[in-house]
Amino acid sequence: MTFYTCLDDKGSVIARCQTELDVAVLKRMGRPIAKVQAMKNEEAVVCSLTGSPSDYNEEY
Repeated sequence: MTFYTCLDDKGSVIARCQTELDVAVLKRMGRPIAKVQAMKNEEAVVCSLTGSPSDYNEEY
């Protein structure tokens, strides 16, 4: 499974998402997503161990 990191125009992490659909929902909500990049496997493992990536999205 591929997880995604959403960044704003300054390179700050806005959210971590599990699917591209999650990214689309955040964009529709008005989140200022400038860049979306796939997480490396070692980064994604942390998400799967700590819970759902949507846990990082307080407004989602």
